[in-house]
Amino acid sequence: MSSVSDGILEFGDINFFYERGTPFIKDMSFSIGNGEFIGLLGANGSGKSTILKLASGLLNASAGDVSLWGKPIVSYKNKDRAKLLSYLPQVLDINIPYTVKELVGMGLYPYDIMPELTVDDALEMVGLQEKAGALITNLSGGERRRVYIAMTLLQGAGLLLLDEPLANLDIKYQIELLRLLKKLREKRGITVVMALHEINIALQFDRIMLIKEGAVIGNGTPDIIMTEGSIKKAFDVDVDIMRESSGEVYIKY
Repeated sequence: MSSVSDGILEFGDINFFYERGTPFIKDMSFSIGNGEFIGLLGANGSGKSTILKLASGLLNASAGDVSLWGKPIVSYKNKDRAKLLSYLPQVLDINIPYTVKELVGMGLYPYDIMPELTVDDALEMVGLQEKAGALITNLSGGERRRVYIAMTLLQGAGLLLLDEPLANLDIKYQIELLRLLKKLREKRGITVVMALHEINIALQFDRIMLIKEGAVIGNGTPDIIMTEGSIKKAFDVDVDIMRESSGEVYIKY
């Protein structure tokens, strides 16, 4: 794993309005360093998707500054920004009968000169080389998510912004995808920021940003952030935090 350094992605006093009146995102500031594995945890409607869209440049802040590798994100051309970050939305179901290889190859669109990584390399990284000729419409949900990850790898971005990629997946595919992302972070130094609402899964991340009503109400390692009080505040639900003698932590509902 690469060492953490400041300033890959920074929010500086960000406000965002969907409509005039009360801001949906309120005076939000944080910094994400290189090689971090971060979970944005919060209830549905808390603002996680909006944060990722602001971070990706799909939405422009109403006030404040979003910086990507030390430069205002609005200063990047689309192709240049795509070489630095990749955003996967919550819903990305492509029902056109592309093959896996064709879809992954779309990750090359920012480049006039082809990068060293090939489509076959990217498919091997996600364990789908044997499915290269299969139609995307014939894959399971977990396999589709891995195809999209392969496409982002080919894109070459060092920052992955993932909006609820584990939603509606069987536990088997959730575990496989988390392991894949951790491996990519360790092998390639990729930074991952993932929106999620599953409390127990949040324990797998290096850092948790707890989101409620467009604000960060907690930011730190899971052992600090995941407390009965913070979960109650974020989700309005009572849980017990269980700690084993081995140091393992889990949530009891």
